[in-house]
Amino acid sequence: MTQDKLRGNEYRSTTVCIDSYKSSVPVGRIYNPALSGGVDFYGTMQFILRMDALLDGMNFPQPFMETRSFNRREKRLPVFSTNAEIRHGSLATFIIRIFFRRNASWQGSVIWLESGREESFRSALELMVLADSALNEALESAQRVKKNTGKQNSSTAY
Repeated sequence: MTQDKLRGNEYRSTTVCIDSYKSSVPVGRIYNPALSGGVDFYGTMQFILRMDALLDGMNFPQPFMETRSFNRREKRLPVFSTNAEIRHGSLATFIIRIFFRRNASWQGSVIWLESGREESFRSALELMVLADSALNEALESAQRVKKNTGKQNSSTAY
């Protein structure tokens, strides 16, 4: 099997683990078979830049146009090593598949693992809107569970 075929399949899926989401700021980790470990991110901008650096490093999918910048710095990912086989976020876990990088953005699909729902996106912004809606739903669900657990504990106390 050639390297291109491998990248066309296994390397296309990236796992994104979200551990917290406060004031619309996601904090989490990015995992991909091209990485020896995971990559931390804090905030939407850092997520987008680190994902883009990953895609550039794999050269897959190839960008339709070159990204413009005020300065030409080499994109490097700070990789940490992990032994965890199961990679889940404390709040939510997404599998992101980017099929194209056209019009200086991403097109692909995202699966929210906890709900089993899958949606397509036409831009990085649309991906962020989908993630925001899922994360807000996950936060509301966690708050309901916490509230219900608190009621059960107080009703069973003597």
